[in-house]
Amino acid sequence: MQNGIHHVTAIAGPAHRNLNFYTRALGLRLVKKTVNFDDPSTYHLYYGDEAGQPGTILTFFPWEHAAPGRVGIGETQETMFRIPESAVGFWTHRFLEKGVPHEAPEKRFGETVLTFKDPDGMRLALVAVPGIEGESAWNGGDVPVEHAIRGLHGVSLLVADAAPTGAILTNVLGFKEIARDGSVVRFKADGTAVGGIVDVRGAGGFLAGRSGAGTVHHIAFRAKDDAAQAAMVAKLARDHGITATEQKNRDYFRAVYFREPGGLLFEIATDDPGFAIDEPATSLGASLKLPRFLEPRRKDIEAILPALP
Repeated sequence: MQNGIHHVTAIAGPAHRNLNFYTRALGLRLVKKTVNFDDPSTYHLYYGDEAGQPGTILTFFPWEHAAPGRVGIGETQETMFRIPESAVGFWTHRFLEKGVPHEAPEKRFGETVLTFKDPDGMRLALVAVPGIEGESAWNGGDVPVEHAIRGLHGVSLLVADAAPTGAILTNVLGFKEIARDGSVVRFKADGTAVGGIVDVRGAGGFLAGRSGAGTVHHIAFRAKDDAAQAAMVAKLARDHGITATEQKNRDYFRAVYFREPGGLLFEIATDDPGFAIDEPATSLGASLKLPRFLEPRRKDIEAILPALP
């Protein structure tokens, strides 16, 4: 069974600024340009690797006038990408060159970590992973392929008490505790390299988070198919008394949602059918894709959405 993170979804300000940063500065591929199915007046932009594989995807709801959020208890503290160990110097120089706010490299759990922020202040990090130089990477962007991001490393979560969140990760979502560093507990998905890490920081008494631009909306975890997803939902209810939503068809995966004990919104998303279901893999993200139920409103929706290159 394939476990780990499927994607991370965050909130952003202006769509053009978000697109420019993630495709140009970070060199990710825009793998899908669609709309928020629940609010079609705004885009839903998906960034990832060449094929848009689960574990490489960071998505955004960009609202032009979104108020800034605040990271706090019950929020994702940081979203982490994987880079080859040899690429740390390249990225440090690139951030200086492009004026990206960042800190000096630091060590966490024995790994070199370069933290930085996007234009909305979202907390991000590049984690240097040894031996991944040979992994495939998107080479159609502005970043040379040898230095390019190799998917998500994971996320770090800020909660009042790490134990109840850890119980969901280990009992339902296929993770195991592998290390501790102070108040941070590290969990890893079995047999998963990309999107395999969740760090949970217990910080009781810290301010509660506030949703807004620069914050994560939800984290989606992988289920191979409907049967695997249903088994996870059943275990969530049986062992933890938590009821997930009904399954929602998001075209590129089928999703259920629940609020975990620490207050974060979690999703369980199926690996299938993937992003090439409605456009060729060679031209992912090239045109605006709408779910079937919104297709009759295409002209009105396109008139509202801001222009993107």
